Amino acid sequence: MTEGIETDMLWDEFHRMVNMTSEELRAYLLADASGEEAFPDGPDLGVDELGRDVLHVLSKRKVDLTKDDWDTMGRVVELVETLGDKTEDESRHLLMSVGHDPLRA
Repeated sequence: MTEGIETDMLWDEFHRMVNMTSEELRAYLLADASGEEAFPDGPDLGVDELGRDVLHVLSKRKVDLTKDDWDTMGRVVELVETLGDKTEDESRHLLMSVGHDPLRA
């Protein structure tokens, strides 16, 4: 298989699995990070790192992706494939933090 076909397949699989819009994911990550009290200190506001990386990927065109972006996409696909569409709180929370809402699958 050539690299072009592999990247096309990863691009398609990532976008099939990430079924939340960037706006929905951003709102979910910010609501989750704010917790019970308020946002924690720090420039990342306590937002999940992989979730932030997914937001960056969603904002780019395929031709603009870096190796780190492709790695992020691979991690997300692997995570969603591993967890499937589990809906118990902990698994759903983890899946939604990378843009996959199992209740929509």
